Amino acid sequence: MNEVIALGNAGRAIRKARDEGRAALVGYLPAGYPTLGDGVDGLKALVDGGADVLEIGLPYSDPVMDGVTIQRATETALAGGLRTRDVLATVEQVAAYSDVPVLVMTYWNPIERYGVDRFATDLAAAGGAGLITPDLIPEEGAEWIAAADKLDLDKVFLVSPSSTDSRIALTTANCRGFVYATAVMGVTGAREQASDLAAPLVARTKATTALPVGVGLGVSNADQAAGIAAFADAVIVGAALVKAMGDGGPTGVRTLTESLAEGVRREPTAVAGR
Repeated sequence: MNEVIALGNAGRAIRKARDEGRAALVGYLPAGYPTLGDGVDGLKALVDGGADVLEIGLPYSDPVMDGVTIQRATETALAGGLRTRDVLATVEQVAAYSDVPVLVMTYWNPIERYGVDRFATDLAAAGGAGLITPDLIPEEGAEWIAAADKLDLDKVFLVSPSSTDSRIALTTANCRGFVYATAVMGVTGAREQASDLAAPLVARTKATTALPVGVGLGVSNADQAAGIAAFADAVIVGAALVKAMGDGGPTGVRTLTESLAEGVRREPTAVAGR
């Protein structure tokens, strides 16, 4: 696959950050939390605070891979009447706000219900860059892969510490944009310390691909972001930003994002391995 095509919009943004001598910051918030309008404002606050790539969560009624913070936020969004079309409308508004790539992070069931080709077409029309699909593996994603390739949408699959080397190679071969490395085993959520499994997983992943590798799950502050930026191409933050949204609204999101952005921009002392 041509490297420019494989990088996709998100990958190019991450590569741009690397060319500046730093890791990229990828920020997540669910659409519609706590309301549709607030959700859009929170995502704009991520942009204003210095995020390089955005993940917009598509709330789902059975978020088995998410921790309590994100579960409660998605429950609030769904209770407010959020539907898939509202997520696409959120993507459109946020994509029009800046040139920061906007990805949707979603469980697979809502996409199947909506229609894979229909969703891909509507996502591209809204200005979305692609999908992060935590519960979809490449062997079961032929329909999505075909739809995404047709529209040049990013396909971000996940690898984990339990992934075998052959599984990692298969996964990265089917990615466009970047590879999402889950740094801890278990559900999402901010943690006091970053997992010591993250760096070895990134090294194993990089052995199979030239795509950027982003590390997510557990990052909650600038120090953790700086530590992960020493060996990963992108630092992915979710639950901590959702908590900031719940506690302080868009202002709280921007404040935390600015701190995290400072973390990934600290003078690198061990970034040469990226």
